[in-house]
Amino acid sequence: MLDDTERIRTLVEEWARAVHCGDLSTVVTDHAEDIVAFDVPPPYGGVRGLAAYRELWPPFFEWQARGADFDIEELEVTAGGEVAFAYALLRCGTPDELAARPGLRLRLRLTLGLRKQSERWVVAHEHHSFPCTGAP
Repeated sequence: MLDDTERIRTLVEEWARAVHCGDLSTVVTDHAEDIVAFDVPPPYGGVRGLAAYRELWPPFFEWQARGADFDIEELEVTAGGEVAFAYALLRCGTPDELAARPGLRLRLRLTLGLRKQSERWVVAHEHHSFPCTGAP
């Protein structure tokens, strides 16, 4: 039987596989109706609610279809009784983008806040970012 940390690790790994495959229904499966998400592209104030979160993905899937990687390189999970968080670094980029920036390797930073809802873990907060590499 899986403990909560393993369940959340599996949830995040399945989410990343679904993102890589452009499978929207699986991408949103384990997300709360009232999710708050901050993404790399606009809107920079983030989105609130599952319907708005769902709208973030089609443009990304179009880019992803050009052969981009979206692979977890590191994943850490901390789970309590009712809340948890996870953070990860993902390889995210097309072959040309990755070749142009080999040192950075286009590592997307991911932070998730989860809560237990009806004995099931759901993502209540999701934040994606890339490191700022230019001058301010």
